[in-house]
Amino acid sequence: MITKQYTEKKYTNDNNQYLLRLGWTSHFQTQLEKLCSKEFIPARVVGVRKNKFPVCNGRREWLATVAGRLKHYSGCMYPVTGDWVLMTEAVIFEVLARKNALSRGAAGTRGKQNGLPRNEQVIAANLDTVFIVSGLDRDFNLRRIERYLTLVYNCSLNPVIILTKADLHQDPEHFVSEVEAVAFGVPIHLVSASDDVGLISLEPYLSPGRTTTMVGSSGAGKSTLVNRLYGKTVQITGSISTHVGKGKHTTTSRDLIMMPQGGMVIDNPGIREIAFWEVDKGIEAAFPEIETLSRGCRFTNCSHTHEPGCRVLGAVDKGEISMDRLENYLKMKRELEYLNHRQQKSADRVEKERWKEIALKIKAMKKTRRNG
Repeated sequence: MITKQYTEKKYTNDNNQYLLRLGWTSHFQTQLEKLCSKEFIPARVVGVRKNKFPVCNGRREWLATVAGRLKHYSGCMYPVTGDWVLMTEAVIFEVLARKNALSRGAAGTRGKQNGLPRNEQVIAANLDTVFIVSGLDRDFNLRRIERYLTLVYNCSLNPVIILTKADLHQDPEHFVSEVEAVAFGVPIHLVSASDDVGLISLEPYLSPGRTTTMVGSSGAGKSTLVNRLYGKTVQITGSISTHVGKGKHTTTSRDLIMMPQGGMVIDNPGIREIAFWEVDKGIEAAFPEIETLSRGCRFTNCSHTHEPGCRVLGAVDKGEISMDRLENYLKMKRELEYLNHRQQKSADRVEKERWKEIALKIKAMKKTRRNG
């Protein structure tokens, strides 16, 4: 931990204007004043290249590596795109505490017994908005949108739904109505990057100092959208398979792009596996009508599958809630409950080990006193 007091106020005053453009706030300024020594400078991670990290301080961009303790000590945060770090000219020594992060269960780490991920993957850090991008082609899937919403809400972030490729349909507005039925209160924007329809409505999310990240399937139109918003090609785009309607991973890394509007966008590779890691109140926020109805069920432990007096099933019978939506809700709720149970067991185990270590230290101290 860096403990020297930061005293060189001139540095802060002269450079704040550049840091503010990158999203610097009082959240990070307070940490800088408490932790930083004058030989360290703040910068933002704008990409990840295996063991190299492009960083920017608002004036210039350069490559950096991480100090050994960040690689080998499990208690240290490892930098991801969007992080604020303290560093020398070429080495990152500290990752400042994040104000938030978008994370999921890492792909390829699912357990054999329960099918849940064993490790966390932080997608991006210090965000203001998450664009959930869905193309109005074969990519359009309400159940997947519900899952993305739950993922974003679990991370206490603000979702915005972007429906791309509106030009493929004469009347795309009915897609908006379908999404509105499952995304209560979430801003929904219908856009077409081919003719710039709807792009102006996204400008407020790109105001100076704001950071937005994009999530969605490969081929949903994320990179094309970035290019149109930027005004020129800054991200490589790919074609869609006519056989399966899926895109290839043309975006292979997470880069923070400074937009001409003043804000920043983090484009992400397509996500095919939306696994949860954070367990917050995402399910309640993504399915508010089911959560409200469930409080009126006859039984407090109602599973909403067969019980008499279940108001949720009553709403399904009346056509107020689709069975597909209910099944998706129940599936994610089971997954999140098991994940919460497993994380609690892991926390209990860590706490038990901590007290065991304390007890051994006390025992050793008593033995030393007796021998002394």
